[in-house]
Amino acid sequence: MYPNPAYGAYNPGGYGGQPQGGNYGQPQGRSYDQHQGGGFAQQQGFGQPQGGFGQPQGGGFAAPGGYGQPNQINPDVQSWFQAVDKDRSGQISWEELQAALINGQGENFSPTACKLMISMFDIDHSGTIGINEFQLLYNYINQWLAVFKNYDRDGSGSIDETELTQAFQQMGFRFSPEFVKFLLVKSDLKTHSRMSVDQFIVVCIQIQQFTEAFKKKDRELKGVITLGFEEFLGIALSCSV
Repeated sequence: MYPNPAYGAYNPGGYGGQPQGGNYGQPQGRSYDQHQGGGFAQQQGFGQPQGGFGQPQGGGFAAPGGYGQPNQINPDVQSWFQAVDKDRSGQISWEELQAALINGQGENFSPTACKLMISMFDIDHSGTIGINEFQLLYNYINQWLAVFKNYDRDGSGSIDETELTQAFQQMGFRFSPEFVKFLLVKSDLKTHSRMSVDQFIVVCIQIQQFTEAFKKKDRELKGVITLGFEEFLGIALSCSV
């Protein structure tokens, strides 16, 4: 039996919903740059995008949704795509994405985070993303930066246990202190006390995936499910990154 004390409070956006509160438009105000949460590293020679995606607008506190269909390519997205596509292949690999994304600690996003985000938006299963897929990813990352920035109140580029708990509560998850601490220990191998934006994105995506898998089994919405061993392994492996 696997009880879920937070189940029922959260309505995940999933990967089929329209992203909410996105920022396809012109960056306004100061950027949420690499020292204040993360984003795209500064690129030279492409005009508008500088020092991140620009100030995310809206965003809200719900976990970002997933796929949506862009009507047209925003000029800022076009500029970023050209900057990230180093080999000029017209496709972006996870390695190219990693080279462009900087977290608030001045480090590149982890391979795990970049591979996960590429796989989520790789609609044609090519192992890379084209410009239409990149526009979806651009919006998705902007939303996560908006959520993360709201709880990184000291602008340190990372969040602690209290801030992480508040973020989860705002998203509808009432996790125990022990579980939140476990997530920090699992994510922060150095100090076991803080989480950067790329680690935050990975953890939240995994929680979304497990929540969706849990909901499919919990048809009576009791917050408790019974699983066979192979069912448990199937869910764990399908949601692992």
